[in-house]
Amino acid sequence: MISVLRPLPVQQIRLVVFDLDGTLIDSRKDLANSVNAMLAEFGRQTLPVETIASYIGDGAGMLVRRALGNPEDEELVDEALEHFLTWYRAHKLDYTYVYEGVFSSLEGMRTFSDGDGERSMAVLTNKPVGPSRAICEALNLSPYFFQIYGGNSFETKKPDPEGLLKLIGEAGVKPEETLMVGDSAVDLLTAQRAGTWSMGCRYGLSPHTVEKAPADVLVDSPSEWMEAFSSASAAC
Repeated sequence: MISVLRPLPVQQIRLVVFDLDGTLIDSRKDLANSVNAMLAEFGRQTLPVETIASYIGDGAGMLVRRALGNPEDEELVDEALEHFLTWYRAHKLDYTYVYEGVFSSLEGMRTFSDGDGERSMAVLTNKPVGPSRAICEALNLSPYFFQIYGGNSFETKKPDPEGLLKLIGEAGVKPEETLMVGDSAVDLLTAQRAGTWSMGCRYGLSPHTVEKAPADVLVDSPSEWMEAFSSASAAC
């Protein structure tokens, strides 16, 4: 069900920026398997998938740190991170898939309702950029996006607005002409700090957090992205 706090000015929106994990793709099993492989390598107790999923959203470094129990040993964290990334690079597509409804919604959202031109679309994730681009390419998502940036593309990660503002500049649009779509409070705070519109996804890897941050629209599935656009257009 769609919850609208502020109707989206659909005809005004020229850029839509998506989070990746938990928004476009379900990657929890591959991420969890990679974390548990790292934990086993270091003689640690493995963790349930849902526990690991709750650690996702702030980048690979924070994911590994949380899985290790937030140790003060930075050398341990760095070594564990390298083990995690090595495993994940090899197994990032074992079980990861695109959520149902994503492709049809992307098709619908990128074209203005009056048929006059197309919106720009991009990905901004806190996952490292290398595997992010490889996953989008393998799952046929890449053609929809003019740019894919990851957590190591900039000096800062979401919720710092640096990456989103960079995409806004590259697309040649204004913040008020931009929509950020994501499944966590991190994405919604990024939108707020950049001055853009926001759509929170109540599914994915961090849906429990979207109610804790301001969002203009909340949806329960990717299919509702386009429905939110259509209902907003009808209200205009």
